[in-house]
Amino acid sequence: MYKNILIPVALDRDHDTKASFEAARHLADADTKFTILHVREPIPAYVASQIPECVFENTRHEPLEELHRKASELPDASARLISGHPGRAIVDFANENEIDCISIASHKPGLENIFVGSTANKVVHHAKCPVHGTP
Repeated sequence: MYKNILIPVALDRDHDTKASFEAARHLADADTKFTILHVREPIPAYVASQIPECVFENTRHEPLEELHRKASELPDASARLISGHPGRAIVDFANENEIDCISIASHKPGLENIFVGSTANKVVHHAKCPVHGTP
């Protein structure tokens, strides 16, 4: 069905990626390329200016290692770690990398989503390609 599937993931213990990975497998052709993406929130400039550059480099190692471990669960999958505001960064990444489907985990919306909106909600409303959300 799809040739280039993006699977955004949150790298915390509260988010389970099994459902979005399984959905991506069902939506894939035999030669589909998968991209596992994690978006790191930007650090405010007033904080970043007080942190040595080597600390930033060291903090990239662990998330990249986790992303590569997750990517190994799918054939022909790559891992990407980018910085930005998650909803917008995922949509921009999809547009810039010819993604033809996004498989994203969502959660049960709460009151905070009325005012702020969840990442999955932002992706669904702004992506130019099909988005498959999983609970």
